[in-house]
Amino acid sequence: MCSERSQVDTDRAATDWVVAGLAFVGFGEAAQAFVEGWGATRAARTCAYDIKTDHRDAATREAKWADYARVGVSGCTTPAEALRDARTVFSTVTADQALRAAEEAAIHIAKGALYFDCNSCSPENKRKAALAIDAAGGCYVDSAVMTPVHPKLHRTPLLLSGPHAEAAAAVAEALDMNARAIEGPVGKASSIKMLRSVMVKGLEALLIECVLAGRRAGVDEVVLDSLEASFPSFDFRSKTAAAIGRVTKHGVRRAAEMREVAQTLNELGISPHMANATATWQQKIGALGQVAGDDYKVLAETLLARLFAEEDTA
Repeated sequence: MCSERSQVDTDRAATDWVVAGLAFVGFGEAAQAFVEGWGATRAARTCAYDIKTDHRDAATREAKWADYARVGVSGCTTPAEALRDARTVFSTVTADQALRAAEEAAIHIAKGALYFDCNSCSPENKRKAALAIDAAGGCYVDSAVMTPVHPKLHRTPLLLSGPHAEAAAAVAEALDMNARAIEGPVGKASSIKMLRSVMVKGLEALLIECVLAGRRAGVDEVVLDSLEASFPSFDFRSKTAAAIGRVTKHGVRRAAEMREVAQTLNELGISPHMANATATWQQKIGALGQVAGDDYKVLAETLLARLFAEEDTA
């Protein structure tokens, strides 16, 4: 599958590759979104392994098995079991576990199997993961998930780079995914994702800091009105509510990603002042627990109460 082929042969091989079996290493939000998008037919041929099935807390283990059952995949108790017959593997773990997951997968991956590394990691960590997978006979694909997986599910845009990107794009097309191969080595796709996150995750952090301080000072509406006048199409109020919802739900995971962003910037010789600050703030807000809703004022007041309650008990 990873060798050069005619387009007709590639299309046929891609379909055969998909039928041969899918596996997930890590089965969180992204993996579940992909499977939900594919539907029950695809899920019936899909295996998954997640370290939460080994968690010492029974409720955590049971919740992960419930995730498998809900979307109809075959849950596995070990990486070896999940990867045994898979020709296409998606790694969707947290950023801080991605390299370790690749090194574990390399022990069990089938020869010639495609390994889509969809984790938000620095280019250097992607290159290390590629060495492990390719040395074991797999075909590593640097895969960057470019937007949140909801609401587009399996149609969420992906960028693919590395020597197996074209073959991987053909398999992704057979899966009805929205993937595009770009020229360049392993690390190219992840560089684009990492540098985009400087702005995307940083903007979330700035919005939350601005509005929390505004509520505390009693001037949030005036501040937001001023910002709306300067940037009339942005809709700061709804963006702030959405940012609070996302960061309180995913802030800890996003903080791990921003530490990878900081590593990326260091590799480029750029001091990651903003990336480090974003990681710290995302971690802080994410640890407070999820809040959701459409009214930024209510959300901000809830966060402020939690922040100051935490400081009082520190």
